[in-house]
Amino acid sequence: MSAEPIAERLARVRDEVGPDVTIVAATKYVSIEDMPALAEAGVDIVGENRAQDLEAKHAAHGDLFRWHFIGHLQSRKTRVVNRICELVHSLDSESAARRLQIPALVQVNLAGEASKSGIAPEELPELLELYADVQGLSTMPPAAESPEESRPYFRKLRELAEEHGLAQLSMGTSQDYKVAAEEGATMIRIGSVLYRG
Repeated sequence: MSAEPIAERLARVRDEVGPDVTIVAATKYVSIEDMPALAEAGVDIVGENRAQDLEAKHAAHGDLFRWHFIGHLQSRKTRVVNRICELVHSLDSESAARRLQIPALVQVNLAGEASKSGIAPEELPELLELYADVQGLSTMPPAAESPEESRPYFRKLRELAEEHGLAQLSMGTSQDYKVAAEEGATMIRIGSVLYRG
């Protein structure tokens, strides 16, 4: 993996979303050996999906990045996440909330998809009461042919965050990050658009 094309793509995305949107580079498919190329390209925040990969990548390259956890958070994995990460994007259970000790975003399953993690919108007040350090919300809309199809979900998440006085919105991935930014995303989680153009 070469740093130069990643740096060019990162600059392009920054131009598209503006300075107020934090770019989190999703590293699920980036090998431990390729991680330094991301740092060289100017990536400063990485998001990992699996606790065991997070632990291995952090052990090798801990000082190169700020670390976020973006995958499904199992309560038994919170110890690893607490030790390494500055933010979790995917809090969605009481059991994880009871063990988590770092700032979090609550993941909301706006479409009610059984295959996706996240709480139903009506469960949000209860989780906010349970966990004091919730900074905002995150969501993954249903798979869509066009980025525009994700817009209603991003808008709904923004409205939900405003309703509860939450500032951070983690929404938008490689296929729909521009629409997410237009709808108020403060963070986008992108992978393939950085690595494959």
